[in-house]
Amino acid sequence: MMNLNETLENLRGIYQAAKFDLEDCNSNPELQFDFWMENAIKAHCDEPNAFVLSTVDKNNRPHGRVVLLKGISQNQFVFYTNYDSTKSQEMEANDRVSLTFFWLPLARQIRIEGKVSRVSSETSDDYFQKRPRGSQLGAIASPQSKKVSSREELEKLFLEVEKKFQGTEEIPRPANWGGFAVTPDYFEFWQGRSNRMHDRIAYEKDGQGWKLARLAP
Repeated sequence: MMNLNETLENLRGIYQAAKFDLEDCNSNPELQFDFWMENAIKAHCDEPNAFVLSTVDKNNRPHGRVVLLKGISQNQFVFYTNYDSTKSQEMEANDRVSLTFFWLPLARQIRIEGKVSRVSSETSDDYFQKRPRGSQLGAIASPQSKKVSSREELEKLFLEVEKKFQGTEEIPRPANWGGFAVTPDYFEFWQGRSNRMHDRIAYEKDGQGWKLARLAP
């Protein structure tokens, strides 16, 4: 049987990617993000738009989960979820959130901090109609974050919704499902380098612009 602690202690990634310094940065962090995201897509990274969304509950207990970025609009990062879910309740109570993207094949990470708010109903309606039909039905059927007795219960809920909308060409968006948009005030770009001497560049909001700084790894 594997000695898991010993194995974890000895796991070592070797990062030999290109350098990333202040002169390599776009002065606009959103454009720098776009460039790295395009690189991740072209490199065929798994789920390049996946990120860890970190929130804090009313007891100051942090929570993280992976969600998918579904758009960038007016310098805001947009994703969608159930408004009755735990993460939505936490964001309604505390609008400070963090987003963490990690693309292992490129040895790159981006951390974003900012304030979150709901997108317009029109934006949520538009995106909901672009989703696959199965995803639309699942959004309606799932009581997200609530306890369920079994997988069979979930399957039953889905079948009930599927039957309800049988023959309906355009499924309406449920009122408790929609988008959130994050307005960033901090970015941190991390590029893996050899000997753990990684490159880290931070962007902090400075009035209408951004102030850049290199951080020690």
